[in-house]
Amino acid sequence: MTKSNARTGGQILIDQLVAQGVERVTCVPGESYLAALDALHDSPIDVVICRAEGGAAMMAEAYGKLTGRPGICFVTRGPGSTNAAHGVHIAMQDSTPMILFVGQVDTGMREREAFQELDYKAVFGTMAKWAVEIDRPDRIPELVARAFRVALQGRPGPVVISLPENMLTETAAVADAPKVEPAATWPAPSDLERLGAMLASAKAPIVVLGGSGWTEQAAKGIARFAERFDLPVATSFRRASLIDADHSHYAGDLGIGPSPKLKDRITGADVILLIGGRMSEMPSSSYTLLDIPTPSQKLIHVHPGTEELGRVYQPALAIQATPAAFAAAVETMKPAAAPAWKGEAAKAHADYLAWTDKPRELPGNFQYGEVVTWLRDRLPKDAIVCNGAGNYAGWIHRHHRFHSFAAQLAPTSGSMGYGVPAAVMAKRHHPDRVVVAFAGDGCFLMNGQEFATAVQYDAALIVVVIDNAQYGTIRMHQERDYPGRVVGTQLKNPDFALYAKAFGGHGERVERTEDFAPAFERALASGKPAILHCLVDQRALSVGKDFQPQAAS
Repeated sequence: MTKSNARTGGQILIDQLVAQGVERVTCVPGESYLAALDALHDSPIDVVICRAEGGAAMMAEAYGKLTGRPGICFVTRGPGSTNAAHGVHIAMQDSTPMILFVGQVDTGMREREAFQELDYKAVFGTMAKWAVEIDRPDRIPELVARAFRVALQGRPGPVVISLPENMLTETAAVADAPKVEPAATWPAPSDLERLGAMLASAKAPIVVLGGSGWTEQAAKGIARFAERFDLPVATSFRRASLIDADHSHYAGDLGIGPSPKLKDRITGADVILLIGGRMSEMPSSSYTLLDIPTPSQKLIHVHPGTEELGRVYQPALAIQATPAAFAAAVETMKPAAAPAWKGEAAKAHADYLAWTDKPRELPGNFQYGEVVTWLRDRLPKDAIVCNGAGNYAGWIHRHHRFHSFAAQLAPTSGSMGYGVPAAVMAKRHHPDRVVVAFAGDGCFLMNGQEFATAVQYDAALIVVVIDNAQYGTIRMHQERDYPGRVVGTQLKNPDFALYAKAFGGHGERVERTEDFAPAFERALASGKPAILHCLVDQRALSVGKDFQPQAAS
């Protein structure tokens, strides 16, 4: 290679992202990676400038959920990287492909505790699938390609790459790496034979869908598989958009506070076909639905990561395969005879519809459940709904119905502050789709500044802020365990409608149920990012029951 092919490390890095098909990156700028920022100036990559690293990392994680390819985030060293740790942790627990690029001090200053210096391999070593520092520009193509493979293959997840400042300005002549297409693991013919035999002898089987690595085609393929075998299909926590809620075989989601009838179906099943998920704490009702280490049900566990097969539950049949490969492999499978459980899927779907149909009446003038069910009927089938964490999300999970693939963006890790940045990315990536973010008052202010990012890019999302002037989930547990001893959970909030207007968006305050629908229509018609500030009674802490707080002592 001739000297004329030499490029700076920053240019080599951005060229690798282009070669990998990266459409957009999120960032909070920093002097530690100015050479990479400069290379982005002339690239076709869309640069989404964010207001805090936590929001930037969550946007990148949401991109991974939306596309199946790694979301890319750039942050500066030290506090920039630790702020971004929120998104890395979500990506790990949610099995989302993501790559975080972090600026680093000059290599000649390492080990001196230079300005904002951190050992990123130590800091992120237990939080990411892989953490690495690139100290020579000629190794950038090699290590970036490897990062894409690590993020995508097996159980998907995050990679953290540290970029010393001087490395990005040094030059090297090196070829670009080819685009990474992840290797897929497929079920063996013997696996499919055993699967067929186990289903043939079953009396009460059920399918549970979860995890990542799905494609829209794979999700539809598993729906067809369920139809042929007349199998009820449940989804795990915050993975409801893996099947259309209107599908005749959908049995509901195994999240926080699942339907008692669905829990009975899981505990009463003799065969559970778990595809893609891990049946971790939330979908397993704190590890109570399946015995550990050996479930009483025959567990058929399909997962792309060999380390996850038998990690918690010892399966009767372990199949190492990606959801997409498994769906393709079972496309031609058919039951040998009419199944013994014929008709159970229809009953399970009827139970799901009954459980999710009508919300209970809440204290106060704003009936949040009625608002969610109104949106359920009003939103287009392809609307994307985002949320962070908090009791307010319970109404979404129980009463909203998802119809399109990747229409639900929410952290299975239970991280607060996720809904707004996820919605910004969703609207940036799908500008023609309606995007609604739900957030509690505490949840919203953790990354509410990213509403400014929505305004900057004309991303006309709608944020529904559910304001009960408290950290409601913690207050609920506090009231249960320490009644009347209220500490650390009460909040005094701003006017979120004025907050929206201050940023240049549309904002309205909603205090009564009947005022929500016209406010929503005005927000949608405004063509601007919008916030609907909804006031909820403090007693309405749970989708399941009211709490009657004791007098504070």
